[in-house]
Amino acid sequence: MMPIAMCFGAVFYKFFGMLSVLTPYLIFSMLFLTYCSMKMKDVKLTWLHFWLLLIQFGGSLGVYFLIVPFNELLAQGAMVCVMASTGTAAPVVTGMLKGDVASVTAYSLASNLLLALLAPVVFSFIGTNRSLPFLDSFRAISEQVMVLLLSPFLLALVLRKFIPVVTDKIGSYSGLAFYLWSLALCIVTGRTVEFILKQSAANHLMEVLIGIAAAVVCIGQFLSGRAIGKLYNNTIAGGQSLGQKNTILAIWMAQMFLNPIASIGPGAYVLWQNMVNSYQVWLKRKSL
Repeated sequence: MMPIAMCFGAVFYKFFGMLSVLTPYLIFSMLFLTYCSMKMKDVKLTWLHFWLLLIQFGGSLGVYFLIVPFNELLAQGAMVCVMASTGTAAPVVTGMLKGDVASVTAYSLASNLLLALLAPVVFSFIGTNRSLPFLDSFRAISEQVMVLLLSPFLLALVLRKFIPVVTDKIGSYSGLAFYLWSLALCIVTGRTVEFILKQSAANHLMEVLIGIAAAVVCIGQFLSGRAIGKLYNNTIAGGQSLGQKNTILAIWMAQMFLNPIASIGPGAYVLWQNMVNSYQVWLKRKSL
């Protein structure tokens, strides 16, 4: 499904580019379906999650400030690949690898909620709105990011509190999130291709460098997550929590708040993370 969606988005980029206004609604729907399928009593945060969150947000700033003296666009593309929250498909892949699905689910929730709080601060300082006063920039970004990431969680909580039967029914259709993700992938791929085609030849080298940086960041996060997870006897969950990203959200954030070319980073990350996961699943099946 992933290569088909990306090919459709690339070939029919003009059509899917016009649908880019749907992206935040698709992200909201995917998160809402995921949260409705969660049982909050099963969400237990541990020290593993703390260290992973520290890497996700501290590491994103570290990567940015390490690269920005050389090139800000490259720094933005790498940073958003680290800052992005855990992908909605991470628990599925974790289950295929016989890992701790509950741990990944808990981290996915924590990383999304913390991202909603911290992303407006970071983008206010380094994004396209930094020419505005900080409070104005923070308010403008918060209205989009916080509403997008917090409202599906709060809505799911309210429904589970007062109408649990409805919440369980909605949660039973959580598999629809995969198809919404596929449509969103078509849209963001189309918009990314459109950005690439509009760039001058002078930017082609930078686009390649951003794609390479995304590969380095991807492998680094999978390895770091597995190393930390191993300390807590949770190797697979650690790797998936930190390595598999919600690239749809990352591309949207880059296109909205950073230089749009930076979205090539998470766009390339889609390929790299699925190559890593395909290899891991192949190894797991081979060992059975």
